Amino acid sequence: MTPPPERAELAAALREVRQRTGLSLTGLEERTPFSRSSWGRYLKGDTLPPRDAVRALCRLAGESDGRCLALWEIAEAAGSGRAAHAPARAPSHEAPREEADAPPPPEGTNGNRSLRVALAAAAVLAVLASLVTAAVLLTGGEAPDATAGATASSSDAAVVPPPRCRGASCAGKDPMNMLCGVDPDTLTTYRTTAGARLELRHSPRCGTSWARMWSTRIGDRIELTAPGPPRSAEVTDELDARAYLYTAMARTAPGTVVRACFHPADGDAGRECFDARVR
Repeated sequence: MTPPPERAELAAALREVRQRTGLSLTGLEERTPFSRSSWGRYLKGDTLPPRDAVRALCRLAGESDGRCLALWEIAEAAGSGRAAHAPARAPSHEAPREEADAPPPPEGTNGNRSLRVALAAAAVLAVLASLVTAAVLLTGGEAPDATAGATASSSDAAVVPPPRCRGASCAGKDPMNMLCGVDPDTLTTYRTTAGARLELRHSPRCGTSWARMWSTRIGDRIELTAPGPPRSAEVTDELDARAYLYTAMARTAPGTVVRACFHPADGDAGRECFDARVR
């Protein structure tokens, strides 16, 4: 079974770290509290590893655990249902449609993969620091459970940095680079006949909207229609297809209707469009 995109990205990062340790699965078992079979599942993305396993692997590699812990937080939030998403609105009448029925992955940055991870993590790093500190003080080094993490994340929301743009100054820019992808509204969700998952997103703090997609194939493209020129994103490789892509932002005020059209790699299948109104 293919792991969710957020857990798959964490597993990929952990595999990179494991390669730098030079250790086999047996070696990891000998140097950590986790078994060989457990490490096999963690590195394949079959199972979300404990936070302590992520920290232990980074220590063995002699590198900072910030990046991997940020990815762990994102994957844990999605797996526990803390990744907020709104119910779907009815689509337009251009083609038969279904609601998307799976939680979406977190926002990422198109293009440079390392930059995508770093920027996607920026909004949660401050919260992670407070969670790790609290865990050490309160539990003697044991990781907090998912419920505690959810409570702490909520209470520490004030530490999230402000966006780098607002309104018209955000048009055409990357929502994660501009920190507009922090706690956005999901205007509507949609699943194509081929199984791709799509969403229209809106950032009240930036006054912008964008579209994103996942569970796609190479050649699939999504296009956002809103005030200003169309914004689009296309799946160009297998990594894109296993993760998620999103368009640049458009400035949108409450009441604005935004529309997204999915253009499948198979041109004969025809495009599928849906829309939503900014609340």
